[in-house]
Amino acid sequence: MDNTYAGRTKYTPERARKYQKRPDAKHRAEMKLLDRAFQLIPKDYRVLDAPCGGGRVSVHLAGRGYRMSAADLSPAMVEVARENMAAHNLTLTVEQQDVEKFTYADRHFDAVISFRLFHHFPTADIRRRVVRELCRIADKNVVLSYFHPSLSTLRRKIRERKKGAQKYITALPEVEGYFQEAGFRLVKDFAQLPVIHTLHVAVFERSR
Repeated sequence: MDNTYAGRTKYTPERARKYQKRPDAKHRAEMKLLDRAFQLIPKDYRVLDAPCGGGRVSVHLAGRGYRMSAADLSPAMVEVARENMAAHNLTLTVEQQDVEKFTYADRHFDAVISFRLFHHFPTADIRRRVVRELCRIADKNVVLSYFHPSLSTLRRKIRERKKGAQKYITALPEVEGYFQEAGFRLVKDFAQLPVIHTLHVAVFERSR
């Protein structure tokens, strides 16, 4: 198993806390995009947020009435997420879990949200493996963010070269193919501004 890609970074406590500092306008725009997708997810669903990072998606969706659980590979992120839940008076469970090999039973959650992780995966094998696991533990829906080719792709690549980082672009037909293999079909794809913005959120539902 490839443990070298950015999505498996072992965050130190300092890096985990720094990661939480996101511009307010960007956070609001991302949560607004999620809200559009979650209009298709019933409010009584039990939802897993994985990876949860510092828990901002879990906090937001819990505030909208979803029964949230959260999980992340990084112990430092789990700690930060638990602190964030306590600060918002939430008692939801936060566990250390690996998106490539969850310990949950099949169809354990009604739905799973995986936000801002998929673009870290460098190979089709990793993407397929993670989608299969997300679908295995989801009884009804998986909500996934990914980076779709857009007008901002070139600017992003230039910035990444300067920073030494890389985000992997995956067009919707490729993403949809992984889900079809796992027995899920696309319900709807969302973007802040189609063609212009790279970040997309797609909702899939079990088809078999």
